[in-house]
Amino acid sequence: MNDFDEQSFKFLTENSADMIFRCDFTPKFTYVSPSSVRLLGKTPEEFLGKHPSSAVLAEDLGTIRKHIEELRQRGSEPSNVAVRFFHHNGSLVWMEVSARMIEDPKTGEPAEMILVARDITERKRLEDQLLAMAMTDSLTGLSNRRAFNAELERHWSHVLKESSQVSLVLLDIDHFKQFNDEYGHLAGDDCLRVVGAGVNGAVRPGDVVARYGGEEIAIILPETGPTDAVAVAESVRAAIEGLNIPHAGNPDGGNRVTASLGVATALARAGGMVRMPESLVLSADKALYMAKSEGRNCVRKVMMMAAPNQTTERKADPQQSA
Repeated sequence: MNDFDEQSFKFLTENSADMIFRCDFTPKFTYVSPSSVRLLGKTPEEFLGKHPSSAVLAEDLGTIRKHIEELRQRGSEPSNVAVRFFHHNGSLVWMEVSARMIEDPKTGEPAEMILVARDITERKRLEDQLLAMAMTDSLTGLSNRRAFNAELERHWSHVLKESSQVSLVLLDIDHFKQFNDEYGHLAGDDCLRVVGAGVNGAVRPGDVVARYGGEEIAIILPETGPTDAVAVAESVRAAIEGLNIPHAGNPDGGNRVTASLGVATALARAGGMVRMPESLVLSADKALYMAKSEGRNCVRKVMMMAAPNQTTERKADPQQSA
């Protein structure tokens, strides 16, 4: 930049509400605008000569590195990334960073980057709230079917990639239609809320509890084999029974609310044929049907073999073995 350009640049940056950086390709900060004090509680001098890792959360450094590499490519277009900066008080501030590469006028080679960072913390908070609402069942407060499908896909992919295991529990409240007929749908909604809370309190940290539909609740048990899965399911069954919710339409359950549970475990083993996560749901549903057929208020299980090191995009006819 010539002297006029430099003066214009400083005038604009020093009067901008956004935070503006100049950064070489070392990469080190060579200029930071005064708005850093307002946005991050730090003076510009605290950034100068330092690597972005001193200012950005380690988890987001990969995003920064990729962004810098893309900027160095000829013909690259300016783009935005969202990363978390450290505030002086120790908190994290979400910033949307727009970057542009500046070429050396003599050589045409990348010389430096101009970055404009805008505080989007409030926007991210609202986005997270909306996402949580979209993934939460409004009646029970449990994860909803959409969240369940996403979590099942994630854990299934891990099973195939790492040749590990995952279990799924499907539970159905026994004779729930009779409960609604006897006590009314408002009481039925209350029952679902109380049962959902009871299930949440009976599972382990890391287990995923979701309302699967109607009076059915699904529980994803990561890294869990058949023995431990049945133990968790039995704890859930006992917890529901222990709520002592009256249910005149369930005499076999002692006239209180009970549930039947089906457990399916997928083990990734060489020679396994199952590649689709839906097969785990079908297997758990089969076990649930067995529990209902054999007296209700009990746990039944099936096991299946998944094909390791396969992507979930490959289609195959589901196969299962009890």
